[in-house]
Amino acid sequence: MLLAAALAAPAAVACHPSADRAGRPPATDSAATAAPASVPTPPPIRHVFVIVLENEDYAATFGAGARVPYLAGTLVPSGALLRQYYATAHNSLPNYIAMISGIAPTRATQGDCPLFENFTLTGTAPDGQPVGRGCVYPAGVATLANQLAAKGLTWKAYMEDMGNDPTRESATCGHPRLGAVDVTEHATPRDQYAAKHDPFVYFHAIVDSASCAANVVPLARLEGDLASAASTPNFAFLSPNLCHDGHDERCASGERPGGMAAADRFLARVVPAITGAPAFKDGLLIVTFDEAGEDDASACCDEPPGPNTARPGISGPGGGRTGAVMLSPFIRAGTVSDVPYNHYALLRSIERIFGLPYLGYAGRAGLADFGADVYGAPAAAAPGPR
Repeated sequence: MLLAAALAAPAAVACHPSADRAGRPPATDSAATAAPASVPTPPPIRHVFVIVLENEDYAATFGAGARVPYLAGTLVPSGALLRQYYATAHNSLPNYIAMISGIAPTRATQGDCPLFENFTLTGTAPDGQPVGRGCVYPAGVATLANQLAAKGLTWKAYMEDMGNDPTRESATCGHPRLGAVDVTEHATPRDQYAAKHDPFVYFHAIVDSASCAANVVPLARLEGDLASAASTPNFAFLSPNLCHDGHDERCASGERPGGMAAADRFLARVVPAITGAPAFKDGLLIVTFDEAGEDDASACCDEPPGPNTARPGISGPGGGRTGAVMLSPFIRAGTVSDVPYNHYALLRSIERIFGLPYLGYAGRAGLADFGADVYGAPAAAAPGPR
């Protein structure tokens, strides 16, 4: 099978109650901004897929001479290219966290949390930003996953290689034990999963509930879930392993070549399985990057730094320009947008699709969500790439 072949994370707050078994934190602790009525209604999308790749500048992947034939040569002409899409931080982890929570970096998340430790909450800043230090947020800090569950919608995070080596992490909801060094920071020949690319395990609102084991699962399960629209989650987040996301130039598995060549091969195998699935008739796929190279710490969209670090990009205000590609029956092939977007705008756009309030910096005034610059095709007019 096609996919099977591809598969061979200032008001003082004293305490936070535990999440319930569905992964829903207390509503009173979820800082969210109501969606403004003035924003145009998005198309009737019911299934959103996000694939996150690693560490590339826009010029390397979408510029002249880019050596990613499937991404640049097949996907871009088939959908919408967002030329002004920006990451929000350096290094990896705070970008992933921003995508599902709207939370700005801490010093620990900027360092990819080498020690898997709790976030010590000392207060809450404007826009629902937790103030404190550490990595794993308290149960009262909500995520997109919690919002979806509260509305009766489904979600899953598909993590390639998770659980391949059970001495490192479990096969579902895989993460280091609290207080331990994160041994998943580096790939092994058997297991190239990285917890820092799995934002869901950095929230007690998820890891303390049964929803984590049910919904944070190995990527190999995606194929079965795509068999019908009913079994496909409303929101799917895909993290390839450290080889297939382009992170490692020399893959620990021995696969050659690594880097973006490996990421491009991954996309060529997995994307057609998504766009050819029954659920994609009302679907949306976003392919983006966590961050640009370390020499690009630029930002867009008046990105605020947040309460816990002065510079989200360490050397600058953001995570650099990465670009993104979107595919959907509601997007005309060959669309190009120069509207500025970032990871907070991505979260805002997904929340808008599902009629959810905005979390964290996704609710910032003036931040755009995907609109007429992106959407513009009738549902029957745009077949997915093959």
